[in-house]
Amino acid sequence: MSLFRTSVAVRFCALALAALFSVGASAQTITLHGASQFNDDHAFNKALLKFEELVKKYYGKPINFVLHRNSELGLEKDYFAYMNQGISVDYAIVSPAHMSTFSKAAPFIDAPFLFRDLDHWNKVLDADVLKPVADEVAQKAEVMLIGYAGGGTRNIFANKPVRNMVEMKGLKVRVQGAPIWSKTFAAAGMSPTVIAYNEVYNAIQNGVIAAGENEAAGVEAMKFYEVGPNLNVTQHAITIRPVCFSGKTFAKLPKDLQDAILKAGKEAGAYGRQIESSEDSAKLDALEKAGKLKRIPFADRAQMQKLVDPVMAAYAKEIGADAIHTKILGIK
Repeated sequence: MSLFRTSVAVRFCALALAALFSVGASAQTITLHGASQFNDDHAFNKALLKFEELVKKYYGKPINFVLHRNSELGLEKDYFAYMNQGISVDYAIVSPAHMSTFSKAAPFIDAPFLFRDLDHWNKVLDADVLKPVADEVAQKAEVMLIGYAGGGTRNIFANKPVRNMVEMKGLKVRVQGAPIWSKTFAAAGMSPTVIAYNEVYNAIQNGVIAAGENEAAGVEAMKFYEVGPNLNVTQHAITIRPVCFSGKTFAKLPKDLQDAILKAGKEAGAYGRQIESSEDSAKLDALEKAGKLKRIPFADRAQMQKLVDPVMAAYAKEIGADAIHTKILGIK
């Protein structure tokens, strides 16, 4: 009998301790970690800080956010890998090029010459045409695309002027890692090469390449104008930069916080698009006025587009994105 009482007492204590631990664990404030390659002057950081502000507003309970800035946790490709694994980074803005391992269609949504102009780009995003890509990334990479930032118009910065297709021929230019970028730039007569983003400056400085391509925010933040002061206005792409959230982290969160994250992600993405698209020209104006770069008009954009279109159509079919491609082109 004594042994029985002892056993019951032990089990009671164990249950009491378990309950105490559970209460303590549930009372612990959740902390979410974000990451960015840039400082708070950059549109991406502004969008991520807006995301934090909105989550706190919609959740209405204590929650901590830590945004790791200035490449403290590596580059965007690292953030995506961390979110896929459910470690270190819970949310970040990541270029679709870094999702190609899990979704061949993902980099296509950010491909050159896909959008006619900013108005077309905005209509595509508002029409939710990209949902099949988001679904595939969520299923295969366990990373959720909860909003869409971006909006920067990309041009080619180089150590020499490029005014037409003749001067563009053979240009050694750094492109993103997704195959569509190399295919389209090669079709336009350039010599594309994949180099890590943080190595572009030195690669131009050392003569490995002559050019890169980026939107105004990137040119300013990375000081690419110092080695490529000629901004050749090709306007070859308008960026889409998904606001990403780790699926593994998301699954562990309470329902009301999940709802807040989804709502905040969509709104923060729209906020980021508005900022970057409106800041684009202003940043270039300021850099040009300061004598840091010179905008070079590019006369042969229509010819460049004509060379790229068949490559885009063939690639879309190859990766099973032809339906998305058709929908995007069909939006007026």
